[in-house]
Amino acid sequence: MSTPDLAPRRTFGGIVAVWVLAAVAGVLIGLLVPPHWRAQWISVALGGCLIVSFAVQLWYGRSQAFIQRMAVSSLGAAVVLGLITAVFALAAVVSG
Repeated sequence: MSTPDLAPRRTFGGIVAVWVLAAVAGVLIGLLVPPHWRAQWISVALGGCLIVSFAVQLWYGRSQAFIQRMAVSSLGAAVVLGLITAVFALAAVVSG
């Protein structure tokens, strides 16, 4: 029988931190990487976000809803990177 946590850590902050990391990485990739290399670097950024989300969720030390927190964190990072990639792709099409 396990004892309940008296004051469990909030887990939403770790999820949002990974989303912010994805946004920062996406913007930096969009600004600094040549257009023909962006897709590869976005994939690398998504892999890095997956590793960071795994580390953050392990750091919390809670086994309850671990898979759900990992899924929300990783899926959110993928959505953020996808939106940023779409914005830079539209900007490249519009600018010629």
